Amino acid sequence: MDYPADNICKRCGNCCTTNLVAYIHDDDLKRWKNEGRTDILKVLDKEAVVWEGDHLVSSNNGTYIQGCPFLSWDGAVFFCDIYETRPMVCQNYQPGSSELCSQFKGR
Repeated sequence: MDYPADNICKRCGNCCTTNLVAYIHDDDLKRWKNEGRTDILKVLDKEAVVWEGDHLVSSNNGTYIQGCPFLSWDGAVFFCDIYETRPMVCQNYQPGSSELCSQFKGR
């Protein structure tokens, strides 16, 4: 399915509530190591996750993971703390391409 090119992210944060840490690829980890992004790597170590059927939980303490640890709110819109080096799954995401997005038009 093609998604309209004019769908611009509204920065609602919905797509980031899936905790995309679960979808980080080895290439992302290599890139962050090469970039010296120990800040990201420390968070990932702390936020190790396990899929429990219908939600993610911390493999460290069993708490429910509610969203990407790099998602922040400035009082008006959500934003990504690591936008310039975000995971490929985030870079490839197109607004309106999933039911999580407020711009989703169905199939």
